[in-house]
Amino acid sequence: MVAARRRRRWRLPALLALYGGYLGMGAAVLQALERPAEVRAAQHLLREYWKLLANHSCLQEPALQRLMEGIIQAYKSGITLQGNTTSLGRWDFSGSFFFSISTITTIGYGNLSPSTVAGRIFCIVFALFGIPLNLVLLNEIGQLMLLGVQHCAHRLEEVFHWQNKASFLMKTCALVTGLLLFLLLPPLLFSDKEGWSYDEGFYYSFITLSTIGFGDYVIGMNPDRTYPSWYKNVISLWILFGMAWLALVIKFCINVLESSSDFCQCNKKSMEMAEDLMDGSKNSVTGLQNAEICSDNDTKMKGPVESHSYTAPTEAL
Repeated sequence: MVAARRRRRWRLPALLALYGGYLGMGAAVLQALERPAEVRAAQHLLREYWKLLANHSCLQEPALQRLMEGIIQAYKSGITLQGNTTSLGRWDFSGSFFFSISTITTIGYGNLSPSTVAGRIFCIVFALFGIPLNLVLLNEIGQLMLLGVQHCAHRLEEVFHWQNKASFLMKTCALVTGLLLFLLLPPLLFSDKEGWSYDEGFYYSFITLSTIGFGDYVIGMNPDRTYPSWYKNVISLWILFGMAWLALVIKFCINVLESSSDFCQCNKKSMEMAEDLMDGSKNSVTGLQNAEICSDNDTKMKGPVESHSYTAPTEAL
């Protein structure tokens, strides 16, 4: 009891230390990879800036600075220069709809944001009620996906009289189908409509469905391309169902990690029990009690014996 309490007391600090170290490692690697390119881009911008002033002596530096700031601010609002005209369209209905999707799904690309006071207030209220609604919908979609997998596994068991293979086979098929529909095939569409390479499209797919949403790649924002009317609507459905599928995969990974942790703790208890029995510091009754604890934990980890009955989905893929 004392040893278990001591382990529990040190578990949170250990996790916090691991979490902080992991973040520090990621920050160091990203700095090493991205900082040189950032410095080169800044130096290139400065060279072009002074070259423009040198070639056009009539152009004053304050005027050029104001022009550059205006161009940057306009680009943040979705306006780009095209010759003597400007391109609009980020805040049309399709663009506004896609922005609404990225808001309540908490993706938040960052390439577009409301600039008016009324728009910002509405965005706050819209997100306040939209985010819970999105979570409820994602949960329902995930439950339906699990229900379909369990139904197909149940049918396979009835038709082919498979005992343990049906569930594993259907989960594998669901994983492969999800990989194809949500991660492997969409980059081909992005390559055609956006002009991205396959690895750029795959990168955008995962960053979007995981709700990381860096904003370095966003669909439908190239003013030099013409997009079909169905494009953003299809992508919105892809985001919704893809997030539900990826959430199930992440939950499955969490279950695996937790099961591994429980298994390691049970093995540690068994080793401690064996050492105590060998040292003679504890009697056999205590050893049996520890064995029963490990047996109970192992049962909770593995779950009850599968009855192969059709039940409501409560676990991840």
